[in-house]
Amino acid sequence: MATKVLVPRLGEGVEEVTITGWLKQIGDSVNELEPLLEVESDKVTVEVPAPASGVILEIVKKQGQPAKVGELLAVIGVAGEGVEDGESVKEVEVSETAFNVERSTLNAQRQTAPGFISPVVAKIAAEHSVDLSQIKGSGLNGRITKNDVLAFVEGGKRTIDDGPQATVNRLSSTVVGASDQLIKHTSMRKSIAAHMVESKQTSPHVLTVMEADMSRVVKHRAANKAAFERDGVNLTFTAYFMSAIVAGLKAYPLVNSSWSDEGVLIHKAINIGMAASLGEEGLIVPVIKGADNLSLLAMARAVNDLANRARSKKLQPDEVKGGTFTLTNHGISGSLLAFPIINQPQCGILGVGAMQKRVAVIDDAIAIRPMVYLSFVFDHRILDGASADWFLTKVKETLENWI
Repeated sequence: MATKVLVPRLGEGVEEVTITGWLKQIGDSVNELEPLLEVESDKVTVEVPAPASGVILEIVKKQGQPAKVGELLAVIGVAGEGVEDGESVKEVEVSETAFNVERSTLNAQRQTAPGFISPVVAKIAAEHSVDLSQIKGSGLNGRITKNDVLAFVEGGKRTIDDGPQATVNRLSSTVVGASDQLIKHTSMRKSIAAHMVESKQTSPHVLTVMEADMSRVVKHRAANKAAFERDGVNLTFTAYFMSAIVAGLKAYPLVNSSWSDEGVLIHKAINIGMAASLGEEGLIVPVIKGADNLSLLAMARAVNDLANRARSKKLQPDEVKGGTFTLTNHGISGSLLAFPIINQPQCGILGVGAMQKRVAVIDDAIAIRPMVYLSFVFDHRILDGASADWFLTKVKETLENWI
């Protein structure tokens, strides 16, 4: 009996995906749980495993096409088997557990990287004369992804394939030079753009800034970093900022809220999003759920895990949803001050600048201290200046009085 491959449920709120590439073609053999295709939602790109072993009899949705949850993607069966008789076809929707299969199971089916090359990867590699054997893949089981190839190519840019005149026709309001390059919008970039514009149009953004002395945090980190490493955890400053935010949200629950026409919804759960850069491709905000229940060690472990899987594109859709507040550590790239955009429908977002040693006056004496700017952007419909400053002061004091 043939098996239908349907668009899986990737998480709450995900109703449609885009087919970004097939890893198998009609006539190819496939093993159960072997990566079959890549799909992209507005947040993440994931590999869809085969729900059964067999031969690809039919591919219904082509690369680049959208598909709704539950729609038919392909049919797997025995070579020569017909797919016209609907009653003889077993419908199987890939379960969420298939995305979390033990690595040992998949490693047993591992092939060389070229065996898992999608059409889009092959096309980009051919256009730029890239030897795929020189690229270390970041996908499942080391498979080479399109982003690996783009990162390998100098500048990470794809050249347009239809000439400057066609580009001028499409971009009639833009002056385009003959040697200019057009980087096509990905689904993620379009989603980021829409979300940012919507946020600015939805809530009145107000910025308040304070400066925190990080001396005690620096001392505590230096004293505990080795112990954390023995537990397999990298103790980053992000963990301290996340814990300080928890203290602020617990002291002032109004900040852990969302605006609605009926009133302000104060969230009981403290779920803190952590903005993570994906380079030129954009950014993603994985969420640490129940952050108020985590020790510093558990917080650091969660930060490590989400950051690593965000960079390797192994986050699940549910892990970028449900945030009630967001931290963005823009100081990683050297920025001192920023005006972050609120991640709707949250009340606020905290930006952390680069830590620098600066002159400070301590008890009427000049001293050198590791200082950092804390930029809190809040929804003025929910918070006023005073209440916003109370929250930020609590965050500042938590960092400065770390024991």
